[in-house]
Order: sequence, then C-alpha cells, then structure tokens
Amino acid sequence: MTETTYTKAELEAAHEDLVDNDLGEDGLRTDGGQRSGASRTSKDESPPVVVKLGGARAVDPAGALADVAHLVANGEDVVVVHGGSTAVDDTLERLGEEPEYVETPGGVAGRFTDEATMEVFEMVLPGKLNTDLVTALQNEGVNAVGLSGVDGQLLTGSRKSAVKVLEDGRKKIRRGDHSGTIESVNDDLLSTLLSGGYVPVVTVPALGEETAGASSTGRGEGGGAAGTFTAVNADADRAAAATAAALGAELVVLTDVAGVYEDPDDPETLIDAVGSPADLEAVEDAAEGFMTKKVMAAVEALEGGAASVTVADANNRDPITAARTGHGTAFEPGAVR
Repeated sequence: MTETTYTKAELEAAHEDLVDNDLGEDGLRTDGGQRSGASRTSKDESPPVVVKLGGARAVDPAGALADVAHLVANGEDVVVVHGGSTAVDDTLERLGEEPEYVETPGGVAGRFTDEATMEVFEMVLPGKLNTDLVTALQNEGVNAVGLSGVDGQLLTGSRKSAVKVLEDGRKKIRRGDHSGTIESVNDDLLSTLLSGGYVPVVTVPALGEETAGASSTGRGEGGGAAGTFTAVNADADRAAAATAAALGAELVVLTDVAGVYEDPDDPETLIDAVGSPADLEAVEDAAEGFMTKKVMAAVEALEGGAASVTVADANNRDPITAARTGHGTAFEPGAVR
C-alpha cells in the first residue's frame, strides 16, 4: 500500500493543471483522465465506474487505488468491489483448516463454504481486507466508506445450503453450504454515498434469505421461514457485475492477466473486443479456469444494464484508465443482444 498522503483539495488542484488527453508513449494517460474522445464536464454526463479488484497474490492494488483517486479528482463517481479468496485460504491454513473447492455438474469450479470457512470470510473480507483498502484510499485523499453486502441490505439473494457437485464423475448433493447468488442491489444506498462525495468499497458476504424448511443443523440453519437472513459467501466478480448493472455503470474487472486469451497459454492471443453474440460465443469457448467466472460476470452485468465491461491487468500503470482506453478485453452491450 502507498504511504503518500494527499487531500482531495490537493488532488483537484493538481488536476486543474493537467490535460485529460495527454497520452504517454504507450498510449496510456498519465493522469487518470477519462475515456479517449470524451468531453465530460459533469458527472451526470457519464455513468459511474465500478472497479473490481482481484485478490490474487500477483495483484498489487496500489496502482488501481491511485487511479481511483485520479478519477475521483476528475469528478468521476467510483465504486470499488473486492474479493479476497487468497487471503481467506491463507487464514484457513494458518488455523489448521483446509480450503475446499468443488466442481459443479456444469464444470464450474467454486468454493464449498462450510461454517468454519464462513467465519473466516467474515473476519478477512469485511474485516482486514476492506479496512486496509479503505485506509489506503484515505491516504490517497479519497473519502472511502467500507461496506459488506449485509450493510443496509446492499447485496441480497437466496441462500443455497445444499449444492450439486461432481465427485469422481458422479453427481452428489453437498449440504451445509453458506453461499448464495446475488439477486438484488441496494443502489439507493450507493447513490446516496456517491452523491455525498464518498467512494463505497464493497465486499461480500451478501445477505442470504433462508427458505422455509431449511435444515435445522448448524449455524444459520435454524429452520427459519422465509425472511430469515444469513451472511453468505458470493462470488466477488458476480457481485461487481450486479453492482454495475444496478448503477448502469462501466465495469472494470482488474486481474493478474491482460484479459481473455484465445489460447490461455499464449499472451499474444489477447481478445481485444467482444461486440456481438458471435464474439461472445468465441470468448466463452476460450475462457478457462478463473476466467470463466469473469466472462460469466461480464454477461450478467451487460444483461442487467451495465454500460460496458472490460477485463484488464491490475498491474498496468493507471490500470483503470488503461482498461478504459483499450488495454484489455472490452465487452460491449451488443454482445448480449
């Protein structure tokens, strides 16, 4: 995390002396200005920007947080969404617990979140990681506010206490899971914070609604009727997608690679743009591993009303600006229409 401290007033004063379309030799802005060709004079003329920060070990968030500060100083509305599976796994291992990943019958890999794992999620994501990011943004002159999905019913959906998994080629039902799919976003809460000049920093857990007849064994499974809530794990990429859809925002998904590759083993095969259903089918076929969920999130965001989605490298200089100026895989609304 950077230790440099600026007030918002200092950042705004500095940016008055910068030209937004002043490009470096590599085509990237040096000041975190807006998308090339834009002539934005007020925040009402462009959608908010939702930035998903990945939690992989190879991702250094410092550049993205500095870029958030640049965007805010230029009058942009920004929401940061973050995950932290790597930190959760590290903590589980220190506690003598083994992280457990399962495969669905559809071939998608995901975490099985039992009671002990859920407790670690609650400690690590809205606790340490969110606090660290909010502190770092304050040091960049950004007045950030940390939120989990349970705050103000920000991220809500149904809890899935039983999940279908594939083990040794056979379909099975695993019970005792604390996970859910986000179905609703309290965009009024986010809009209120944004209009007040704050940058929301959002993470899971989400608020999962229990269904009637849920198992009465274990934490959060008290057999409650509908309307009883439990904190649940939810995929952070899809949380960012739901947030961007609710706000009609640009979604920038920052990860440890440059985007989606035609050949995942060849960085020279980066797919630059996904603008049609045919392009989308090709990129879905090409995506493997963790990238599968990022493509899924891009589709969900666009189908829900997001302005655009870009998957890009978090370690670029000015990585958000880089993503918005052609460095990454850009998904446009035409891909899902």
